[in-house]
Amino acid sequence: MSRLESRPSVRKKEKTKVKSKKTELYMLIKEKHFHLTDEEFEQQFENCSMSPDIFTHAAHLRLAWIHVTKYGLNAAIDNITAQLRRFTGTVGAAAKYNHTITVAAIKAVNHFINKSSSNNFKDFIAEFPRLHTNFKDLVNSHYKTDVFNSPEAKQKYIEPDLVPFD
Repeated sequence: MSRLESRPSVRKKEKTKVKSKKTELYMLIKEKHFHLTDEEFEQQFENCSMSPDIFTHAAHLRLAWIHVTKYGLNAAIDNITAQLRRFTGTVGAAAKYNHTITVAAIKAVNHFINKSSSNNFKDFIAEFPRLHTNFKDLVNSHYKTDVFNSPEAKQKYIEPDLVPFD
């Protein structure tokens, strides 16, 4: 082992790269929506032909990434909230829709897009795995209220009462 390789900071960077690659590989194996191009994914979701079993949390984030990068934040919020309401209604899961969580997720994705050097979703989510692996804690850091279980939050957007989304 060279002197450079024995330094803790170099070893830590290498471990981080390996962990990031493992996360990426895990997502590729687990997330069935990755077999679709962004265009196919967007189209299938919009016309409600996507199978609900491939519309996972990561797929929600991917939808937000596609719309924010393609249409901008405000149009992404309008598009996704309308499409997600229609999709959940079509698949019999309308009661699962939460407007605050949907808007918060889009705003969180937008926040990280503004800090990202990635030009595709797979690299983006590998760059910011917290969106996928620790989403609930990320959202809870913005709210005193339990917006995941609030009947009001399901119906309308509740502004963060701790830290705003930027």
